[in-house]
Amino acid sequence: MSEKTRILVVDDQTVVREGLVLLLELLPGLDVAGSCGDGEQAVAMVAELNPDVVLMDLRMPRMDGVEATRRIKRAHPDVEVVVLTTYADDESIFAALRAGARGYLTKDAGADEIARAVDAVRGGAAQLDPAVQRRLVEAVATEPRPARPAGSALPDGLTRREAEVLTLIAQGRSNGEIAGDLFISEATVKTHINNLFAKANLRDRAQAVTYAYRHGLAG
Repeated sequence: MSEKTRILVVDDQTVVREGLVLLLELLPGLDVAGSCGDGEQAVAMVAELNPDVVLMDLRMPRMDGVEATRRIKRAHPDVEVVVLTTYADDESIFAALRAGARGYLTKDAGADEIARAVDAVRGGAAQLDPAVQRRLVEAVATEPRPARPAGSALPDGLTRREAEVLTLIAQGRSNGEIAGDLFISEATVKTHINNLFAKANLRDRAQAVTYAYRHGLAG
């Protein structure tokens, strides 16, 4: 994309916020539209600055990141939110995803990881820290789920290969790892993922994990 992605940085710790601004300004393709220290300011600044992506902390005074995300997505559905937080507990993860966040990173993420997350959410995908994805898998895995009878038809017209890819997604495997497991190219993996997402009306990998467990396809 030739046009730079405009970022709003939201974090109540001044040192962290200023550090993120400096870091993001060094990354090609990104433009820091502004920064602020709490959720109320974030909601107001999104309306004023119209950023493409908000990099959102969770625990902040006046209004936390979950409520700010919910209000931003309600008023500006095209603005994407990537959570960047110290916390990776189940409550924080699920609350942020339910509020509409499409990315979830912990604060030990490097510049490349942040850039990939921004690029992913702008492209309509989700980007979860590997530890966060594992917690999501573990949480969904504890829910009661039906066993799929042997030989039964796959849901939503999925092919056998698409179901295999879905199973590996539910196990927390990356595209590269799935390609290695199935002895196919990473481009082919992406094609299968796009097809199964379209057939099952899935938005991202988080929804795919839940779908796989609900339909007995998690392995």
